[in-house]
Amino acid sequence: MKRQWLAALTLSFAASHAVASDTLRCGSQLISLGDRSSEVLQKCGEPVSRDVLGYKRSANRREEFQVEEWTYGPSNGMYQYLRFEGNRLREITSKRGN
Repeated sequence: MKRQWLAALTLSFAASHAVASDTLRCGSQLISLGDRSSEVLQKCGEPVSRDVLGYKRSANRREEFQVEEWTYGPSNGMYQYLRFEGNRLREITSKRGN
């Protein structure tokens, strides 16, 4: 039983290429989901790249806002991808670079 659990755990770690998080450390500062893009710029500096992914409509479909992805790194072989929706940080994903 222990061997099966260990094998399943190993496979789940191997299968996950990207790791999502609620916070990210930039030097001595922390950024969190919900932060404004200006706060992230102040704490983390200018990203390596900024990509506009498109536009998204609000739940009530009265507003449309830009969806953007910022890339930071590599830092110790890791890249951080920050997804902003309407100027608010909505997702932080880390992925090991090649």
